[in-house]
Amino acid sequence: MNQTPIFTTDTSVFGLLMLTLAFVFYTSSKKTGFWSKFYAFIPALLMCYLLPAILTSLNLISPELTNTYAIAKNYLLPAALVLMTLSLDLKAVFNLGPKALIMFITGTIGIVIGGPIAILLVSIFSPETIGGAGFDAVWRGLSTLAGSWIGGGANQTAMFEIFNYNPEKYGAMVLVDIVVAQLWMALLLLGIGQKERIDRWLKADNSAIEELKNKVSVYEKSVAKIPTLTDYMILFGIAFTSVGIAHFGAANISLFLSKNFEIFNDKTSALSSFTSIFFWMISLATIIGIVLSFTKMKKYEGAGASKLGSVFIYILVATIGMKMDLASILENPGLLIIGLIWMLVHVVLLIIIAKIIKAPYFFLAVGSKANVGGAASAPVIAAAFHPSLATVGVLLAVVGYAIGTFAALFCANLMEMVSP
Repeated sequence: MNQTPIFTTDTSVFGLLMLTLAFVFYTSSKKTGFWSKFYAFIPALLMCYLLPAILTSLNLISPELTNTYAIAKNYLLPAALVLMTLSLDLKAVFNLGPKALIMFITGTIGIVIGGPIAILLVSIFSPETIGGAGFDAVWRGLSTLAGSWIGGGANQTAMFEIFNYNPEKYGAMVLVDIVVAQLWMALLLLGIGQKERIDRWLKADNSAIEELKNKVSVYEKSVAKIPTLTDYMILFGIAFTSVGIAHFGAANISLFLSKNFEIFNDKTSALSSFTSIFFWMISLATIIGIVLSFTKMKKYEGAGASKLGSVFIYILVATIGMKMDLASILENPGLLIIGLIWMLVHVVLLIIIAKIIKAPYFFLAVGSKANVGGAASAPVIAAAFHPSLATVGVLLAVVGYAIGTFAALFCANLMEMVSP
C-alpha cells in the first residue's frame, strides 16, 4: 500500500488488536439477540482472524511496519505450547491412531501434485502466466510456494536459494502465498463452526478425540482451584522460562550445526532448513511442555494453564489475520489463479481421503495446516477444537518442517517438467 497507515507503532497496533479481540469475546458471550444469531453461523475465532485483516485492508495498520506478529510467533506461541501441553496425556494422543498422520501425508501429496496440475491447467488458457526463461521462470518462483506450503518459512527460503528465482519478482510469489493460504485458513475456521455436520457427512469416528478431550476436562476439574496471584506468577514463570530455554537451546543448536557441518550452510542443500532457529525453538518448547506434563507442574492446569495459553494463541491469531490485506486479492490475477487451483487440488484430495478413511474434520483441518501454515498455524487450528489438542498440531507441523524441503524439491522438478 502507498499511503502510510494511521497506526504504525507496535504499542498502538497491539492495542488495536487487543480491542478487536475484546470486542469479539464480549459480543460472542451474548446468549440472546443479534450477536447470538451471528455467532451461530460465524465462529468467534474466525472473527478474531478477519477483523485485523479488515483493519489492514482499510490501511489503519500495516503488518510491514509492526513487530507484533514476530513477537507473538517467537514469544507467545512457544509459551502457549508449553502451557497447553502441561495437561497432556501423551498416551491418549498416541491413541488417536494413524488417521492424523495419513491426513497430513495426504496434504503433503496434494501440495506436491497440485503445483504441476495448476501449471498444466493454466497453460491451456493463459500460457504467458506460467512462462518465463532462466531465473525468471515462473516454476522457480512457485517452488518457493511449495516450500512454504509443505514446511514453512525456512523451507521457502531454501527453495528461493536453490532455484535462484529473480528477487525482483519474488514479492508476487509471497503475495500469492499469503493470500491463498490465509483464504484457506479462513475457510477452515468457518468449517470449525460446522464440524459436527461435516463429521456426519464424512461418517467420521470421533471417539478417540472425544476421549482425549474428556480426559483432559475431567483432570482439569479434579485439580480446579481459584487461581491466586502466586499461581499466575508461577504459570508465567513456567511459560517464559521455558521460552527462554527454548530460544537459548535453539540458537546454540543452530550455531553448532552451521559451525561443524558444512552441509547445513549450503543454501542449495535440503538440510539447510535445519539451521532455522524457529524450527528448533518450537521443537524444544514442545519437548519441554511434554516433559513438564509428567511432573507436579501438571496440576497448574487447575489454575488455568491452558486458558492462559489460549489467550496467547488468540493474540497470535489476530497478528496472523493482520497479515492478510483483503484489497490485494485481485492483484496479479494470473498467479493468484495458479495458487487457488493448487490449493484446490490439496483440499479436494484431503476431502476424498477423509471420506474414504472416515477421518474427522479435526484431522483434515490440522493435517492441512501442518502443511500450509506450519507450526505457527497448526496449533491455532487444533486448539480451536480443544486446547488439549494443540500439541497434535505442532507435532505434525514439526514433521512437515523436516520433510518440507525434500518434498518441495520433488514438486519443483515436476513443475519444471510440465512448464513450457
